[in-house]
Amino acid sequence: MRVFAQTSNPSSNLWTAVLATLLFVVLAPWASAAGACLVERGAGAPAPFTRHFGQDCTQQEREAQAVTAGELLDALKAGRGIDLERAVVTGDVVLDQLPPLKPDAVFELPSNIQDVIPVQDMRDIRLIAGPVTIKDSLVRGTIKTNLAAGWLVINGPVTMTGTTFERMLDLSHVLFGGVVDGSHAVILREGFFIRSWFGAGAKFEETAFGTHTRFHRADFAGPVTFHRSGFNGLAEFLEVQFRQEARFGQAYFRLGAGFSGSRFGGMLDFSEARFEREAFFTFTVFAKDAYFRRATFSGQADFSDAEFRGVDDFSKVMFSVEPRFTRTKLTGERQFPHGLQDPRIMYGIVAVLLLFMVWFVYLLKKQS
Repeated sequence: MRVFAQTSNPSSNLWTAVLATLLFVVLAPWASAAGACLVERGAGAPAPFTRHFGQDCTQQEREAQAVTAGELLDALKAGRGIDLERAVVTGDVVLDQLPPLKPDAVFELPSNIQDVIPVQDMRDIRLIAGPVTIKDSLVRGTIKTNLAAGWLVINGPVTMTGTTFERMLDLSHVLFGGVVDGSHAVILREGFFIRSWFGAGAKFEETAFGTHTRFHRADFAGPVTFHRSGFNGLAEFLEVQFRQEARFGQAYFRLGAGFSGSRFGGMLDFSEARFEREAFFTFTVFAKDAYFRRATFSGQADFSDAEFRGVDDFSKVMFSVEPRFTRTKLTGERQFPHGLQDPRIMYGIVAVLLLFMVWFVYLLKKQS
């Protein structure tokens, strides 16, 4: 029997150590960065479909673990909600792929939602049962209801804060049962909310709207704010019902803005808003106080056939073109500027000065 003794090669061991060191130096930073990207996935059904990416995740890591439209649709079909944070969403989310509710199930919806569903559409109702949250995320594809008739009910709050939508966001024919918050969102293309019903209020503060925005015949049952939002394309708010207060203070309208045929049932605030092109408020009803103070109209402002039933405050408004108030009804009180700019105060000061002058002249004549 021959026994072979294993001998070590010093030169080979040295090269192995050098190679291991080089691999550690090159791969250690990558491994550290990869390990820092924490992703919270949440529990399974019936909990919401969850993807929370940690703040240390790079854009490449978020892209590598992108959420697909198919995953979201599967979750919604299973009756689950959506909860995304710092995620990347790929593909088109077409919501008419959700199955219609059975007629009996429609009557299990909250009564306030049932009350706004037209009778003829009772057989064409789709439902998202849970809340929908897409925060600080990037949506690369379209999100659209694709409904010309029927309705999509979202029976919970909808949060889109800080999210960028690269393509169309079309949530038309949606009955929102909870609060809608799209503050600080960026909609690069179309943003459509045609005939949508906002049952519990809406917030679009500092939201950037893109090439075309349409809220045609939308209904805001609760308060709504577009404070400091920017409309970079055509903004259509035609025949919209604002049942409570509506705030557009410091909003910016780059192209034409249309509010014709709308009704403001609560207080309206357009203070310091800027209209770079035409602004139409024809046949608009202002049931309560309407504030346009310090607003700027660079194009034609048309209030023809509008009706102001409360205070109409146009103090310090800048009109570059003569505004139109043809057949406008002013049935409320006029708002006067405060302080020394109030004409009543100015008239009072003038009257006091005149009395003082009369008294002073009288004294001079008496002494002479």
